[in-house]
Amino acid sequence: MVKIITAAPTKKKKTWAKWTIHLFPIPALIIYGMFVLYPILAALSYSFFEWKGMTRGDFIGFRNFVTLFTTEPYGSMFWNAFNHNVLYFVLQMIVMNGLAFFLAFIIYQKIKGAEFFKAAFFLPRLLSVIVVGFLWKLILNPNFGTLNVILGKIGLEGLQKAWLGDPNTALIAIILVNCWFGLGFGVLIFLAGFQGIPHELIEAAKLDGAKGFTLLRTIYLPLMIPSIMIMGVLTFIQSFEAFELVYAMQGSMGEPYYSTDTLAVFFYRLAFGSSTASGATAIGLGSALATVLFFFILICTTVFLRFTSKKDVQM
Repeated sequence: MVKIITAAPTKKKKTWAKWTIHLFPIPALIIYGMFVLYPILAALSYSFFEWKGMTRGDFIGFRNFVTLFTTEPYGSMFWNAFNHNVLYFVLQMIVMNGLAFFLAFIIYQKIKGAEFFKAAFFLPRLLSVIVVGFLWKLILNPNFGTLNVILGKIGLEGLQKAWLGDPNTALIAIILVNCWFGLGFGVLIFLAGFQGIPHELIEAAKLDGAKGFTLLRTIYLPLMIPSIMIMGVLTFIQSFEAFELVYAMQGSMGEPYYSTDTLAVFFYRLAFGSSTASGATAIGLGSALATVLFFFILICTTVFLRFTSKKDVQM
């Protein structure tokens, strides 16, 4: 019998193979740098300069930031938009995430048609945000919108109103539409969390007499904290970056009377011009706002993750 002897890989070949592995992330890093890191650094640098239209002027330090917070109407518009983002976050946490948690728990009980419900809840997420905004703008139309027509058919004419034309309901209507749009994603995250709970723990708790709400409060809820944390962080980031749906349903002015204005929409007006931004400082002010928003989200997310990471669930 003839033995075939293969030469052992040389040290040079091993070294080349080792370094070749590190080359694969380079294309992704280049794309990430071009479309994420560069815009962030550019916005940061733009915020320290005076702008004359599209031409960069002199270095003015933190003057754009001071103007943003102390000069009217920028200061009042900033805090008005900030409060709307806070409301955006609170309502989404209560309505969207609360409902998603409840629906995920029901599906987890292996009800009949669970797969259908998972697909049905996630289906709106497959649509474009612009399409969702356009469709719901038609549904909420005060004259021929489906919602007002249904209210009239069932004898609730007193509840009919211009949902997007009333400053008291416009923002809430948009937030609820966003909750409908993002509900399916939350259901999948929470359902994955439920399915990751060891079945032995549930059985042991049932043998000890735990059932119903007691079982949910003492066993399921503590073990679902990681999933709740994930959805909390994602909801926070999405709430303070809210732009597409507001823009699709109410335009760049946060109509009516800036009652649906958010920080991202306010940034759009500042950076690309409107009746509220002077042409000489629009890009500088917009960049200052983008920088403030970026660091606010970054700091709050980091603090939240650091705080919650210390609360390990004892299995």
